Amino acid sequence: MAFARYRSALLSARDVHDPALIIAEEGPLAVRYAPFDHVNPAAKVVILGITPGEVQANEAIRTARAALQRGLSDAEAMDLAKAAASFAGPMRANLVAMLDQIGVAGALGIASTASLWSADLRLVQFASALRHPVFKGGKNYTGSNPGITSSPLLRQQLLDFTGAELASLPDAIVVPLGPAVTEACRWMAAQGCVTRDRLIEGMPHPSGANGERIAFFLGRKERAALSKQTDPAKIDAGRESAVRTVTAWKHRNRAAA
Repeated sequence: MAFARYRSALLSARDVHDPALIIAEEGPLAVRYAPFDHVNPAAKVVILGITPGEVQANEAIRTARAALQRGLSDAEAMDLAKAAASFAGPMRANLVAMLDQIGVAGALGIASTASLWSADLRLVQFASALRHPVFKGGKNYTGSNPGITSSPLLRQQLLDFTGAELASLPDAIVVPLGPAVTEACRWMAAQGCVTRDRLIEGMPHPSGANGERIAFFLGRKERAALSKQTDPAKIDAGRESAVRTVTAWKHRNRAAA
């Protein structure tokens, strides 16, 4: 496991850009280690961002280092590091509202997906299409130029880590956040890592920058009030697709129970 390989570096690294944490490089791209190895084998929902950002990675490193210095096991350090760096802030609120809107809470038998960050943590795997932090020219990689699936390095990262992770959770539904992650998931599906019927497609990215799209998706803003930059037909189609996926997944799970 990667954690064991980089354990000593975690104890001394100043931050994620420490030379001891480099995994691989390709042109301006650099993949660096941060302790996001933990996989919850009981997860029923996998929420996928693009890749951990610098702030998120540094928080995970600090948390893992503190845990190791307290004498906790590697497994405990990984668990704490992953939990400390999960989706937070306004993005979490938007994500919860949309997941509840399309029926994920009902399919899981919980009141709201907000509890996935607390009482129902056992049901979720917080992850990224690119498990380990990727930087382009030293800055957070945003999923483009190059696209995830157009880079040999990043395709290998998909297969080695997240593809294997999704294959190990065959009953979990997958929530890709944004078009770049959706494209990466489709590519992993073509490689046999995940089936397309497990991918929830059509939700706007929960970033605050998508406020109007999210408001329309949730029925909080009328079509007539939308700006010209927002395509209501596309959002309606995405919502319907997401609901169909969740409904079918719910029925499959009940039939298998």
